[in-house]
Amino acid sequence: MVTLDATVVNIALPEAQHDLGFSDGSRQWVITGYALAFGSLPPLGGRLGDLFGRRTTFVTGLIGFAAASVIGGAATTFDLLVAARVAQGLFAALLAPTALSLLSVTFTEPAERPKAFGIFSALSGAGAAVGLLLGGMLTEWASWRWVMYVNVIFAGVALVGALLFLAKPAVTERPKIDIPGTVVVSAALFGIVYGFAHVESTSWTDPVALGSMISGVVLLAVLAWLELRVAHPLLPLRVVLDRTRGGSFLAVFVLGMGMFSIFLFLTYYLEAGIGYSPIEAGLSFLPMVAGIVASSTRVPSLLLSKVGPKVVVSVSFLVSASGMALLTQLTLNSAYVADIMPGMILLGLGIGGVMTTAFQGATAGVHHEDAGVASALINTSQQVGEPAALEAGCTRLYLVVQIELKDPGHPASRVAHRVKESLTAFFRAEAEQGGASDPDLLARQLILVFDGASARAGIKADTQAGLTAPTVAALLDAADMR
Repeated sequence: MVTLDATVVNIALPEAQHDLGFSDGSRQWVITGYALAFGSLPPLGGRLGDLFGRRTTFVTGLIGFAAASVIGGAATTFDLLVAARVAQGLFAALLAPTALSLLSVTFTEPAERPKAFGIFSALSGAGAAVGLLLGGMLTEWASWRWVMYVNVIFAGVALVGALLFLAKPAVTERPKIDIPGTVVVSAALFGIVYGFAHVESTSWTDPVALGSMISGVVLLAVLAWLELRVAHPLLPLRVVLDRTRGGSFLAVFVLGMGMFSIFLFLTYYLEAGIGYSPIEAGLSFLPMVAGIVASSTRVPSLLLSKVGPKVVVSVSFLVSASGMALLTQLTLNSAYVADIMPGMILLGLGIGGVMTTAFQGATAGVHHEDAGVASALINTSQQVGEPAALEAGCTRLYLVVQIELKDPGHPASRVAHRVKESLTAFFRAEAEQGGASDPDLLARQLILVFDGASARAGIKADTQAGLTAPTVAALLDAADMR
């Protein structure tokens, strides 16, 4: 549910914006609000599970997430929608590490542990891809509000299972929370995630974006110094410094970068490049989902015990890389079965192999009281990797799909042609007035031009998320209009 929610809202954003009437510059906060809360608070959520009982924390997270989803679905203003998304991220930060730590302390037998982690990894990896399909279906067949309401169904099923099957905790010690560590780590992760998110509306050299990321890294160093000197550290360094766990955290960080960026790339390509509808684009990801499920559930029993985690993770990354290499050869004339689907299947197989191995490695051998912290760190690694990848890759991807089109008969090529004509007229009018092009004004002009040209060409295009002032120079280069 929490992984699905990172993508399910994306497709519904244009409809929500039209309904609530918020500006193009504000729409990013619907996504960023969730990412900031979810990315900065898992360490606290994991530790609360260790201290107050994982069942209690899990049930609290489920109820809170469902309530926030209802508020978001019923939102009548932009501010209320963003507040609901932030609340979703907060409760997701309770749920995600607690769910993984429950898995870690419940399934301890060597025979059952790989299977349990395989199923968990399959659901985690497939959630983001399924979110794209579900978001398209709910938006097209019902309403954008149902991308929020649907979480109540998932949370309700999980809540019933938790109340029936999870044992009530027996807390024998009074909880002790590392307040300084909580403040420092939350501020550090907030700074890093906010810095990456701020790049979308500015640039990689923006002082605020750079300052946020640098401050976050500095605060992480302060946290390491602090945790060595407190009696009850929020993040015991023994959890991080273990080689297996450290490697698992790094693997999930890299995987998060690759996985979420490829979802973005392929969604733009399928919808804006070759004219798929949102539902068709979502269905196109099902072979990748099948690959994730297959490798997540089979790799632990077939390979992990025989060759070890290093070989499994290395080979899985190579399999994913080969899938990406195939996808770099795509053109506007590529066939789905012959050209697109093989790369997706390889990506899914590689993602599943890395996830199930890394999730096991991150929680293997930890003390019972540290299971929540270890689980929180694996979730944090994924959440920080996601915005880093998206902001690094989205600008150039957008240009490739929308501008550098080689097939003159393709509808999107007619969009590019009309864009050139419109921009030429725009620049000529500005030159006659003796004024220089303002980047923000030009970005707004590009949005209007793309949307109008796309409608006349008979294809759907959501340009508002991809056109910001920092992309203008690259747009002009790609369109040979510098």
